[in-house]
Amino acid sequence: MELLLLLVMLTVCAASPQDLHGKMFTFPQQTNTAHVRLTTSRQDLKAVSVCLRSFTDLRRDHSLFSLATPSADNDFLIFKKAADDEFEIWAKDVMTDFGGLKYKLNTWLSICSTWDAASGLTQLWIDGKQSSRKFTSSGSNITGTMTIVLGQDQDGPGGAFDSKQSFVGMMSDVHMWDYVISPREIQNYAQVFISFTPGNVINWRELEFQTTGRVLIEEEQWSIA
Repeated sequence: MELLLLLVMLTVCAASPQDLHGKMFTFPQQTNTAHVRLTTSRQDLKAVSVCLRSFTDLRRDHSLFSLATPSADNDFLIFKKAADDEFEIWAKDVMTDFGGLKYKLNTWLSICSTWDAASGLTQLWIDGKQSSRKFTSSGSNITGTMTIVLGQDQDGPGGAFDSKQSFVGMMSDVHMWDYVISPREIQNYAQVFISFTPGNVINWRELEFQTTGRVLIEEEQWSIA
């Protein structure tokens, strides 16, 4: 009975969309199990935009957003490197490095990334500040059953996690679109209290998700300067 209760506590399924406005996911420890799986019925994306807010003190590699399909473990991945201000953005299992955007520890940051299959161009935004536009991969859409995970880097759809790449901290306001959103929308998103067009693939206010392991759903905590 105690084991059953523990499993119920550590795995929570959301049977229907939930409005997580004012809430955050807290990932309190390094682990190769704890994660949040986001649900979408989409099986064909010609473009991707993802925005999220995160707060962490990690100085090592860690994943912020991981989308895998049966044909590609890194069909779209936002990955923070250990080195200061360095990121990897992956699309269609192809990686592009980004650097030079100010990344602060122990601070809420708004992080957005976009990719377009037709042009192959990828871009990263931190707190509304943009990177250079870089070529990553073009010529084919992201297709197939999509497994979207927060808190871990998928080395196989839905699993093969490495604790040394896990996210430890807080995360909120995760949105995903099936098109490249405009710089104006990204700047509005970064302003926190300015309205923006919510994601049409993943919407924080209509979120279908499942948590596994020690992941908490808590009231948002905003830093006051």
